[in-house]
Amino acid sequence: MIEFTRVGHTYRTLLGRRVRAVTDFSLRIEAGEVLGLAGPNGAGKSTLIAMLLGYLPPTDGELRIAGLAPREFVERHGVGYLSELINLPPRWTLEQVLTRMALLAGVPAQETPARVEATIELLGIGEHRGKRVKQLSKGNLQRLGLAQALLHDERVLVLDEPTHGLDPVWTQRFRDLVLALRRADRAILIASHNLDELQRLADRVVIIDHGRIQRIVDLRGAAGAIDAAPYRLSVADGSELVPALFPDAVPLASGEWELPAMALADVNRGVAELIARGGIVRALAPAHTSLEQHFRDAVEGRR
Repeated sequence: MIEFTRVGHTYRTLLGRRVRAVTDFSLRIEAGEVLGLAGPNGAGKSTLIAMLLGYLPPTDGELRIAGLAPREFVERHGVGYLSELINLPPRWTLEQVLTRMALLAGVPAQETPARVEATIELLGIGEHRGKRVKQLSKGNLQRLGLAQALLHDERVLVLDEPTHGLDPVWTQRFRDLVLALRRADRAILIASHNLDELQRLADRVVIIDHGRIQRIVDLRGAAGAIDAAPYRLSVADGSELVPALFPDAVPLASGEWELPAMALADVNRGVAELIARGGIVRALAPAHTSLEQHFRDAVEGRR
């Protein structure tokens, strides 16, 4: 549905210097897919989103949404978009924001009241409908941003840091919301620094750095697995045995150790020997999620 073909973008500074923000970016986002986009600050995520929304044209390559150039697609069909920084007129009330945004999104006038009411209910912000934007808490402002992105039921959703400012309850509800928004004819792009959220929500995660794809992690199956990873080991008894069995283990606290990256089979052999020597294992778990480990492997060597 969305196809980047060797896309690049170069900025020119006021002093005439050329800055390469995105280079040779090729990717296809299928209809029905939730795609995560992750990378350190300055990796090129904002430039990619700006090109996808039609704000910036690629200086190299080609970008198409359902066969159309992004600006043409947005003008014809619209895109649901939540920006990382929500900037709305501070004196508008929450309900005024959604009513006026519905007009801009092309919602027919006769459908606007019902659509606004539906999004208010969906995001649980009914009690704040009369409040001005400047009176909203950070979390409620974020929910308002999500509500406006969903007003027109678009086929393409672009959500930039969607859980920023949300409390744990609404972070969980956002996960449920994404599941409800999945549709066979819809593509959802979520850009986030929250790798745990992306691991829970996305089918694939694209890790970028210095404007290039460093890794694509498929979380739908075995492709998301990694060959070796660090682990955290907690022992109730026998902590003194750990250094001999895992020579590079790092002590964290009493009875707590971080094991270096190793294959799961090697971890099991070491733990089995620890138990055989009288150790009592309290817990064993990966030190990072698989996506966190992929991110570290893909990015840290380039920093």
